[in-house]
Amino acid sequence: MSAVIDVRGLWRIYETAAGHTTALRGVSLQVARGEFLAIMGPSGSGKSTLMNTLGCLDRPTAGSYRLEGVEVSELSEDDLAHVRSSRLGFVFQSFNLLPRATVLRNVMLPLVYSDRPVRDRELAAWRALRSVGLPEEHYLHRSNELSGGQMQRVAIARALVNDPAIILADEPTGNLDTATGEMVMRTFQRMQRRGKTVILITHDPEVAAWADRTVHIRDGRLFSDEEERAYLAGLARVEGGKGEGGEAAGPSPTSSAAQKNRSRLLGVPCL
Repeated sequence: MSAVIDVRGLWRIYETAAGHTTALRGVSLQVARGEFLAIMGPSGSGKSTLMNTLGCLDRPTAGSYRLEGVEVSELSEDDLAHVRSSRLGFVFQSFNLLPRATVLRNVMLPLVYSDRPVRDRELAAWRALRSVGLPEEHYLHRSNELSGGQMQRVAIARALVNDPAIILADEPTGNLDTATGEMVMRTFQRMQRRGKTVILITHDPEVAAWADRTVHIRDGRLFSDEEERAYLAGLARVEGGKGEGGEAAGPSPTSSAAQKNRSRLLGVPCL
C-alpha cells in the first residue's frame, strides 16, 4: 500500500518566555492508506503536537511532511484550510458538539461554507449518521439529549460528512465507559473496512489494541512497539535489581551500560 502520510525528521520547537521547548525531536512516521494506527504516550510526551501537525493545525519547525504525496510546508494557509475541510476528519475526546443544535445540524456544520445546496448537505449528513449506526429517531434531537456514546457517534459522523481520506481521533474514548468505548472503536474499524485511514491518540493500551499497529511517543521521540517493550523491560530490570534499602544490586541507571542502552532507545548521545 502507498503511504498516505510520510513524515521524516520532524521537529517542533516552541519559543516561550522561559526559553525554548522542544515538543518533537526528529520524528519519522509512514502511514499506509487504509491503515489503523494508534499513537500512545503519556501526558507531555508530544502526542498532541504530533496530532496537530498531522492534522495541518500546526507547522513543524523542521523536517518534511508529505500528505497524499503533497509537501505540506509548501501549502498556503488557504490551501491548508481546504485540506482540513476536505481530506481530514477530526474526532475529539470532548465531542465539541453544539449542545442546543440538532444532531443533523451538528453533522452538517463542516458543509456550511460549501456551495452545495441545503438538500445535498442534509443527505450527506443522513448518510454519515447511518454509517456510524445511529438510529434515525435521534437525528432531530438536540445533541445534549444524547448519551455519551451517541454523542461520540455524532462526532464521528461529522468527521465523515466530507468523505475524508483520513480520520484523526484524539482520545475518542476518554470520556466513555468501557462498553460504550468498545462500541466507538468498532465504529472506527468499520470506517477502516470502508477504506479510511484511521489515526488515534490514546494512553490506554486496551484502546490501542484495536489498531493494526501501535507506535509510542516519549519525550518527543517516536518508538515502535518492539522498542517500547525493550525500553520498559530495561526499566523493570533496573528496578528489579534494587536491594531492600533501595540500592541497586546490579548496574545503576547511571552506569555506562545503562547510559548506552538509554542512548540507543532514545536516540541521544551518551555523555
